[in-house]
Amino acid sequence: MTGPVSGADLPPYARALGIAIDHDEDGLPVLSVDFSDRILGRPGFLHGGAMSGLMEMAAIAALRAELERRGEAMKLKPVNVQVEFMRGGTEQRTYAMGTVTRAGRRVALVNAECWQDDRTKPIALAQMKILLSPAAE
Repeated sequence: MTGPVSGADLPPYARALGIAIDHDEDGLPVLSVDFSDRILGRPGFLHGGAMSGLMEMAAIAALRAELERRGEAMKLKPVNVQVEFMRGGTEQRTYAMGTVTRAGRRVALVNAECWQDDRTKPIALAQMKILLSPAAE
């Protein structure tokens, strides 16, 4: 993958679920996860926690990319996550991408969307508030 965030930057949680960086879109990483028994919820559907985790990882990856562009090293601490489930995720690859709506000195607001075969029909949306603090050097 080309871009500011590599697959190695994803935490062990993401890798355990099979979440990976699929591609870069306008400088923002698009994450994906293939359907498997690890993320199965009710029969034939993606677990809501897996969708939420995918969007959380996409939001954090988008914020990291933005901070890197600005040359800022920050520690991130998610403090609030709101998830809206729009429809059930089915047995296919699922994608998510975060968009930074505000990244100030202390707080960042990031939206994320999750989709499968049609990006114009999201299966879930998320909003995150993340506290920022300077990383120790």
